[in-house]
Amino acid sequence: MPRRLLRDGRVVDDDWLYLAEAGGSATAPLILTLAEWQNDRDRWLAQDRRLGVLLSPAHRVELLVPDITRISLIAAEFSGPGEGRGYSQARVLREQWKFDGELRATGYVRRDQLFFMARCGFNSFELPDADIEDGYTALSTFSWAYQPANDTGLPLKLQRRRRDTPASA
Repeated sequence: MPRRLLRDGRVVDDDWLYLAEAGGSATAPLILTLAEWQNDRDRWLAQDRRLGVLLSPAHRVELLVPDITRISLIAAEFSGPGEGRGYSQARVLREQWKFDGELRATGYVRRDQLFFMARCGFNSFELPDADIEDGYTALSTFSWAYQPANDTGLPLKLQRRRRDTPASA
């Protein structure tokens, strides 16, 4: 049974596989750890498939910059409830490096974090199966955000501020 996740405000079956799950598939979209990517970068780039990279909290996103246009998905791992470096990784990827692919939150991801993760630029969330439906409703918990942020990960209905309204309003 495929993994289910939230992507762009909808519950979907995940079409991506982690390398350990791929089982020799030569065409499935593949998520690699940063070490797997760095150790065999040329081999992965030579393959005709979409590629993603999983960052741990300690990884610097700048390590991916030379290849950012070739990477379709970047996942940030949240290792526990007190781990917040993924929020910073997301903001840097979206705002400084203009990453426009799928930005996924993995690991310790819970319902009450989704709105804030989306505000940082995440548009995909791996949640425990039991939390998927609650996570879906969590994205619409707040109807207005007072601070400007990177809302590209939020569904259009949640982007309340009109484009002609200054960010300070």
